[in-house]
Amino acid sequence: MTHKTQVIAKIARIASIVYIAFISLFALDVFSADYTPLQILVGLFMHLIPSFIFIFATWIAWKNEKFGGSIFILLGIISIFFFHTYENFISFLIVTTPLLMIGGLFVYAEKTFRKLPTKKIL
Repeated sequence: MTHKTQVIAKIARIASIVYIAFISLFALDVFSADYTPLQILVGLFMHLIPSFIFIFATWIAWKNEKFGGSIFILLGIISIFFFHTYENFISFLIVTTPLLMIGGLFVYAEKTFRKLPTKKIL
């Protein structure tokens, strides 16, 4: 991997971790209501399901940038309809655009890596 490709891959990884942390913040609204501890745990788990999906996608992208990047792009497209970000441009920019950009960075890093000539050792 060249230095440029390594930097792009690291930026994509860091961006995915930051995005997961940002999305996970929305789960904290469970603590604002007066619920029993069991209801809080169930609510917290329900709110963190998207974060678990994004963690899984990050793990896959860490191992295989092209496939993981494709998953992030697919998750971005799904989030348009699941989170109704098509209704509000600001929510589209905050929720969907980072997923598409992260996926694009992973795919670009893999594509750039594959274009590099390999040295033959005899």
